[in-house]
Amino acid sequence: MANIVAIVGRPNVGKSTLFNRLTESRKAIVDDFSGVTRDRHYETAEWIGKKFTVIDTGGFVHGSDDVFEEAIRDQVYIAIEEASVVIFMVDVTTGITDLDDEIADILRRSSKPVYVVANKVDHAKLHHESAEFYAFGLGEVFNISSATGSGTGELLDAVVSHFEVEEEEEESLPKYTIVGRPNVGKSSLTNALIGKDRNIVTPMAGTTRDSIRIHYNQYGHNFLLIDTAGLRRKSKVNEDIEFYSVMRTIKALEDSDVTILMLDAQDGLEAQDVNIFNLAEKNRKGIVIVVNKWDLIEKDNKTMKAFEDRIKEKIAPFTDVPIIFTSVTEKQRVLKVLEVADKVYANRTKKIPTSKLNEVMLDIIENYPPPSLKGKYIKIKYATQLPGRTPMFAFFCNLPQYIKDPYKRFIENKLREHFDFTGVPIQIYFRQK
Repeated sequence: MANIVAIVGRPNVGKSTLFNRLTESRKAIVDDFSGVTRDRHYETAEWIGKKFTVIDTGGFVHGSDDVFEEAIRDQVYIAIEEASVVIFMVDVTTGITDLDDEIADILRRSSKPVYVVANKVDHAKLHHESAEFYAFGLGEVFNISSATGSGTGELLDAVVSHFEVEEEEEESLPKYTIVGRPNVGKSSLTNALIGKDRNIVTPMAGTTRDSIRIHYNQYGHNFLLIDTAGLRRKSKVNEDIEFYSVMRTIKALEDSDVTILMLDAQDGLEAQDVNIFNLAEKNRKGIVIVVNKWDLIEKDNKTMKAFEDRIKEKIAPFTDVPIIFTSVTEKQRVLKVLEVADKVYANRTKKIPTSKLNEVMLDIIENYPPPSLKGKYIKIKYATQLPGRTPMFAFFCNLPQYIKDPYKRFIENKLREHFDFTGVPIQIYFRQK
């Protein structure tokens, strides 16, 4: 991700609309009032064979006391620091404001290539209006309409002139998605792992509205980390923006390989957490449960075991899931989360040789065969792992229709016992030989 383009500017000038157009997506949330984009949002784009990453930042508001606006301002500084090229977006319909001047002052000192982009130039008459932006002293001004796409080709030609053609980025990187209810510490975990405040963290629930993708490559771990907006129950989703955030979280979960479900130790596993767990299981994702804020719990030597038992009781029948107790603020067992997620990913992609599978399972089946039904005996002759992204097994027998769920669960438990599929849902099929 050497080629990074950051889009900065004051609120509501059209940064997210341009982001969506450049990345050919609708991943940044767009709404009619300012301050919708609170966190930086990352997505890849390509132009004339050159790949780059676009960062959509929150609107820059200088000197504001608002907790979000202060955090958004910090995000802009970080984005500028990380970027290879900066797109400074202004609104031709309002002209230069004091805020625009302040941002231009920061950018003049940044030593990064900066392109001033006058947005909302929707007809020819407005082309002359953008001339005033040359007063920033930042060079050429590009006239565009991010809503219609006019002018973006010339802008991209200039932007990618700074980039070399990159090798295609590894598409097979594992994707770990952090999910959970609002304010359980998802963004704090991300910040603790990467050692930077990439995400806005405030005591207020629901700070992260977009899903944030980060390429993590430290301490021997290499994966895409996705921090999502908190999932609330649908009855609590009042704002349009919140609705889109929930949709985006669900999509991020569906696209992931391993779901890291974060809980608040003070609340325990609530109904919404179970819904998220079931969604991950239904989509056959690897699952790691992280209990955060463990430092705030009064405990003795039985507290952790009792807490685990309560969780497993609520998520049954799929209980072969790792549970990690952390305190993100105290940096307790934070890297353990990555180690366990890596192990779960390895379990999810594990392939068992057919010879080994038959050697182990046929011996177990011979000693504990399926119960006979209506005087007919079921004989399982052969087993194999089916090709696929998740563990699936086929057992070939004479009467597959007579095998009931309890025996399927028995077979699943034996597979887990002998081959270690901790944290991974597995599918078992009985087929006619």
